[in-house]
Amino acid sequence: MQVTLVHVRVRPESVDAFIAATRANHEASVGEAGNRRFDVLQAPDDPARFILYEAYASAADAAAHKETAHYLAWRTAVAEMMAEPRRGEPMNGLFPA
Repeated sequence: MQVTLVHVRVRPESVDAFIAATRANHEASVGEAGNRRFDVLQAPDDPARFILYEAYASAADAAAHKETAHYLAWRTAVAEMMAEPRRGEPMNGLFPA
């Protein structure tokens, strides 16, 4: 399983708009054939800090996600909301298989 932890920090005034845009991306992403999980996490001590936990069956499925209309729309929508560049941290998912 291919997992990416996407670390995001948005401008404080953009938190609500980021959550709305990310909800739409989440809802479409969980319907992708290769998607296993797409969790959106918000830091309890810093509402402008998020982690997106994206799990795909394979690296090819994760790459295909980045070509979908909903991902491309999300990327454009949130670009100006970022307080710093988002950072993807690739991981190999071991359990569950």
